[in-house]
Amino acid sequence: MRFTRRTVLAGMGGMAVAQSPLRALAAVSANIGEYEIISVSDGNLVLPRSFFFDGLPQEELATVLAPYDLPAEELTPPCNVTLLRHADRVVLFDAGAGPAFMPSAGMLQNSLEAAGVSTEDVTHVVFTHAHPDHLWGVLDDFDDLVFPNATYLMGADEWNYWRDPNTVDTIGEARAAFAVGAARRLEAIEERLEEIKDGQEILPGVMAHASFGHTPGHMSFEVRQNKDAVLIGGDAIGNHHVAFARPEWPNGADQDAERGAKTRVRLLDKLAQEQISLLGFHLPNGGLGRVERAGDSYRFVGEAQ
Repeated sequence: MRFTRRTVLAGMGGMAVAQSPLRALAAVSANIGEYEIISVSDGNLVLPRSFFFDGLPQEELATVLAPYDLPAEELTPPCNVTLLRHADRVVLFDAGAGPAFMPSAGMLQNSLEAAGVSTEDVTHVVFTHAHPDHLWGVLDDFDDLVFPNATYLMGADEWNYWRDPNTVDTIGEARAAFAVGAARRLEAIEERLEEIKDGQEILPGVMAHASFGHTPGHMSFEVRQNKDAVLIGGDAIGNHHVAFARPEWPNGADQDAERGAKTRVRLLDKLAQEQISLLGFHLPNGGLGRVERAGDSYRFVGEAQ
């Protein structure tokens, strides 16, 4: 596998970034045989520490977090959207947050332009799941499709969950807006959407892997040619600290914390054992790296380190 490092500077115009400094939109890339994979930035989220760490054993948590320079009150996880080029296909894995979620996110179009890709060039949008920072970017300020020529692909379980009118009443008050926003956007792309299943080769060289827990139908995707492979992990492994050091601990971002933990342990073991690269949506420095065992736990070694 050949890795390269590129820094993509994209103007952010007058957009205010909520409680987060303006920063360059960095991208990393990898070549998997004939496949070019580029991580492009959609900005970042701004979330309270409690979102990640409430309910965890605080003394042990402090030990786990000691090597990391994390802010005292709010975390700003990056949003890394994966761009794949192969033959005549231009594929996005997730669509970013768009203009309606957080002012610190929604910068994907700028990043694509800086990478030489227009929204009209995109032939496929493949969703890991339907949370706002992954789905809401399919529509612009005028509710028009951002990727007008694309075919959309989503796991059947994920599609059925967010299209179920009962989801808004069962997902919990904190995520009810997620359900309303997902339903509206999925309706907008319904005629262009193909449902996919675990183990399916959704495009040449791209296989779907069920990684349920973060959402009921979350999918990860393995891009492989011969012995080279990278797993586009979405939010199945959602951060570079606790998720690796204590993958069995519950994560407040997961809708099913128990199932999400089991999925993390399984994926980390696979990635470390098979030496498959990982591109994580919220991992640092573009999100591309490898998983190494560290005693009874794991650690993330980013490509930029």
